[in-house]
Amino acid sequence: MSNKPTLIYCYDAYCGWCYGFSPIIKKIADEYKDKLVTEVLSGGMILPEKQVHISASAGYIAEAYLRVEELTGIKFGTDYLWHINNPDDSDWYPHSEKPAIAMCIFKEYYPERAVEFAADLQYALHFEGRDLTDDEAYRHLLEKYSIQPEAFYGKLHSEEYKEMAYYEFSLMKQLQVTGYPCVFIQTGELKFVMVARGFTSYEDLKQRMEAVLLENN
Repeated sequence: MSNKPTLIYCYDAYCGWCYGFSPIIKKIADEYKDKLVTEVLSGGMILPEKQVHISASAGYIAEAYLRVEELTGIKFGTDYLWHINNPDDSDWYPHSEKPAIAMCIFKEYYPERAVEFAADLQYALHFEGRDLTDDEAYRHLLEKYSIQPEAFYGKLHSEEYKEMAYYEFSLMKQLQVTGYPCVFIQTGELKFVMVARGFTSYEDLKQRMEAVLLENN
């Protein structure tokens, strides 16, 4: 086990603010790769027992995405926005479970690239307009990361990896995370310091991280 502190990025594939935060957390993870171990945890932001159609949230998203673009400079893609602007014609039923399972599988292959994979999942949804509840939404990433499709899809539908995803959702509750993105630095077995709650600028995040690392040197 590494004795380096851990940077914990709590995100959800469906979180638009996390999409806007992607470039910042990628930059931070890369910059601190020699000082910190990075871990990505999926939040389980959308977990209805019965599927809920996109029309239930489209009105809210139609306003919220503009704020995300304005504050973060990121752009949402026309293929994604089609579902938001034409909810009655959309076949989307957003659910956080499958992308969270995909993240658990991916971390077994490339634990050190989890932040990059999270950003790719968010781009697949929010820019390319892929439906993350559909198995096919992940195929292009399997090619990118040289993961064998048969192995991936077997795990995607296994109870074992589903349990891993739900374990991460329960960790969110233990850490009292109520919104995304959220970033912690874990400096001891039971010591977690929150350095970002909600969208946070690169400068602010870096400043808070430096203070925590200085204190624990």
